[in-house]
Amino acid sequence: MTELTKATAGGEPEPQERSVRVVVLALMIAMLLAMLDNLIVGTAMPTIVGDLGGMEHLSWVVTAYTLATAASTPIWGKLGDMYGRKGIFLTSIVIFLIGSVLSGMAQDMSQLIGFRAVQGLGAGGLMVGVMAIIGDLVPPRERGKYQGMMAGVMAIAMIGGPLVGGTITDHLGWRWSFYINLPLGAVALAMVTVVLHLPRKERRKAKVDYLGAVLLTVGITAIVLVTTWGGTEYAWDSAVIMELVALGVASLVGFLFVETRAVEPIMPLHIFRSRNFTLMSVVGFMAGFVMFGAVLFLPLFQQSVQGASATNSGLLLLPMLLAMMVVSLIAGRITTSTGKYKIFPIVGSVLMIAGLFLLATMDTATTRFTSGVYMAVLGAGMGFLMQITMLVAQNSVELKDMGVASSTTTLFRTLGSSFGVAIMGALFTGRVQDEMTARGGGGATANSAQLDAASLAKLPRAMREAYEYAVASGTHLAFLVGGSVAVIALLASLFVKEVPLRGGAKPEAASDDGAGTAQPQAADAKEAQAV
Repeated sequence: MTELTKATAGGEPEPQERSVRVVVLALMIAMLLAMLDNLIVGTAMPTIVGDLGGMEHLSWVVTAYTLATAASTPIWGKLGDMYGRKGIFLTSIVIFLIGSVLSGMAQDMSQLIGFRAVQGLGAGGLMVGVMAIIGDLVPPRERGKYQGMMAGVMAIAMIGGPLVGGTITDHLGWRWSFYINLPLGAVALAMVTVVLHLPRKERRKAKVDYLGAVLLTVGITAIVLVTTWGGTEYAWDSAVIMELVALGVASLVGFLFVETRAVEPIMPLHIFRSRNFTLMSVVGFMAGFVMFGAVLFLPLFQQSVQGASATNSGLLLLPMLLAMMVVSLIAGRITTSTGKYKIFPIVGSVLMIAGLFLLATMDTATTRFTSGVYMAVLGAGMGFLMQITMLVAQNSVELKDMGVASSTTTLFRTLGSSFGVAIMGALFTGRVQDEMTARGGGGATANSAQLDAASLAKLPRAMREAYEYAVASGTHLAFLVGGSVAVIALLASLFVKEVPLRGGAKPEAASDDGAGTAQPQAADAKEAQAV
């Protein structure tokens, strides 16, 4: 363990242990940077396009960031394992802040896209660094205490992002939607530099797996582009999408081949020998699929069908976000006190499925209160899943693989969100267009699945009602598919093996490597070899 979590001979924690809370606070600020950025920028995008032009390249502002984040995530995790997490984490924060400054200074859309890629490159290391450092600092059994903090940060980002973005854009200009990252990043840098003290990691002399990194980056890029462009920029059966699919499959097959032979693989395949790690990767993928799909379609339903403003639609997500935060906190406390966790993925999956199927029943007559109750059910399910998946995954590997375990779990969740938005979005758009055509909406309305409040208000009453029905029908299909896919998470959760989480307070609660260094992950690492 680190010097922050050592115990005295009498069993009482030393004063340094209190510093863990300060470190976690700094990590949460860094985590907030990564989560808040896209939500703030999303609100500012109409103003950005009006200033810089380049509407045809609008989607690339988001895609460049997402691609860079997803592709760099496994690499950041491996670098942390090889060269020490503190330095690598601080580097990722600096790169993110450089990307933020450059994005704010962009003079045209091409520059903004390139600088957003730099920003995404740093963001890939932020999330992985937070998870891996917490994995180093806090024994698995104690980690549950901090789940509520993580869920709270997520709720703050989702609620505050659009509000902050709108306020900044209206009063300071869109460039400050990027510059706002600087004070937060400076605080995180200062706090992490001063209070985080990890054991000095001896650099491994093995060569970096550059070929594996390139193949993985190409494969992930192709997959994300397929899910981003498929059904929107290009037809699913178009030559471009088929070529990307072929490139992605070939790159990933080549990656797997290289990883079996690399001395220091960028993603050691042996971590998947642990049944729990593999199952939690599946659950994380499904959670990402559902979570981001819900965040995308619920505000749209509330604005188009229930008549909420853009700001209010964000606030109307509170039932889901508060339920997620409260349940995550409770689950974390129970996990800490009992050391048991298997029940939480199961209950979370059941609630997630129930919430999605309830949301699928919404129509034009559904009240805000009713939809709020349904969202709370979904939020409770997500609360049981979001942090438990990372906790179990980290507990399933040896300490030396903490970084790649964290990055791999984060990558699966990121890819799940990409697939979720793409698949649910394609189904939603197709259903809205079909319903508008069938009901005589025709014209331009049939060519767009999303109308802003101003455009909707200008429609004739009959066409507006047709559009409201079409959106309700589209969200019904999207959530129905989400609920069906979420069943896979439940099936995976049922096969999780409950390996006791290691505790940090008592010497007998953790195995020891003979040199006084606690190895809280050793138990499940042994289980991994046995499965």
